[in-house]
Amino acid sequence: MNQPQVMFRPNPAMQAPPNLVYVCFSAEIVPHTTESLIATVTNLVNQGVKQIYLMLSTPGGSVMHGMNIYNVMRALPVELTTHNVGNVDSIGNAVFLAGQHRFACPHSTFMFHGVGFDVPAQTRLEEKFLRERLDGIASDQKRIGAVIEERTRLPREDISKLFLEAQTKDAAFAAGCGIIDEVRDVQIPPGSSVVSLVFQR
Repeated sequence: MNQPQVMFRPNPAMQAPPNLVYVCFSAEIVPHTTESLIATVTNLVNQGVKQIYLMLSTPGGSVMHGMNIYNVMRALPVELTTHNVGNVDSIGNAVFLAGQHRFACPHSTFMFHGVGFDVPAQTRLEEKFLRERLDGIASDQKRIGAVIEERTRLPREDISKLFLEAQTKDAAFAAGCGIIDEVRDVQIPPGSSVVSLVFQR
């Protein structure tokens, strides 16, 4: 499995760990990207970093791993800001909503759709198999919906419609319903500490 190249370049003038670190994550949410992101942020916390600014763009991925990131991020003793710098899709919305402070670039988008599963070729579809898959889909959508309902101003009925209609929404919509606090570009001050997670494709 290809391992990411993590580049952490703190300001050489700083002796103590920086108070704020910017982390850039632009990848699918799968096992190795999840492990790398969690390892990076927990490392920063162990070094004494108090604020993490996560610049996020993701096509989504695994519900299980997205919920893992959400729960770990929420548990860490750190002030987390999330910023949509491109597209935040599918389970990426739960990861994004882990932030205490949330922003989106003017031309960024948020995409919502229902949970699904891929069926390998020549798979025999029997009632037991389909019922298990349907129960799993319902459970995953309930978890994601609960996060969205808790962390935004969207009512449950509107969340269900987002799942059914596979809608893509702009930053203005996100600001209007509490997904984000404000529409604005990322501004990284000179001399800031930046971590970039780079994954080989």
